[in-house]
Amino acid sequence: MSDTNLLRGQVALVTGAGVRVGRALALGLADHGAHVAVHYNTSARDAQRVVALIRQRGGIAHAFGADLMDDAARVALFQQVQKTLGAVRILVHSAARFDAGTFETTTLDEWRANFTVNLEAPFRLSQLMAAQMHGKARGSIIHLTDWRGLRPGTDHFAYTITKAALVKMTEAMAYALAPRIRVNALALGAILPPPGANAETIRRLIQETPLKQFGSPRDVTNAALYLLTTGAYITGATIPLEGGRRLVR
Repeated sequence: MSDTNLLRGQVALVTGAGVRVGRALALGLADHGAHVAVHYNTSARDAQRVVALIRQRGGIAHAFGADLMDDAARVALFQQVQKTLGAVRILVHSAARFDAGTFETTTLDEWRANFTVNLEAPFRLSQLMAAQMHGKARGSIIHLTDWRGLRPGTDHFAYTITKAALVKMTEAMAYALAPRIRVNALALGAILPPPGANAETIRRLIQETPLKQFGSPRDVTNAALYLLTTGAYITGATIPLEGGRRLVR
């Protein structure tokens, strides 16, 4: 555990926390004293590894499975987390669908699935968080969006539209939930290579990024920790974390 313990005792729910950036966020929050609810859908084994690692470091964590396509599962998730760890004070939306497809090729099923997981689930989980906060309790929500949401293109069409909507929802929620809950977003770029990416894809992603390198999950964790601690006067903001990719024409 970190000596700083900036988030000591605060209950943090991180969706999609078994793998990739979600995993790094769960570990980072735990290292700063948060009690972490590690959410997963299909990555149960990975989530249990994250929990085991947090506990080895002296932290507190539990894994919770839920299909975010299902609203009953979302409600049950919050109930289970609250019963096990207490009321959620930090909510980080990392889980997402990332379906390829252009405007012409995206199916209605893909469209609906992307909107359900990427936009409806963050909205609903945020509602559930707000409902279980009472009195003078304060909290923070962080949405993980994408540089595509700041400058939409033609690829990953349904995903891009959901991430653009998530940027505006961040602003609307920040206004609606102030002063009890601060709401911010991180617009990510090439943090990790896409699953299954070949060498040519990786080379292209690096060349398309002005800083000519991938970011790291640590960059995301550091930005999230800033918003949760030092950035206590920030709400409704979307911070680009994409090496300048949104600037490329």
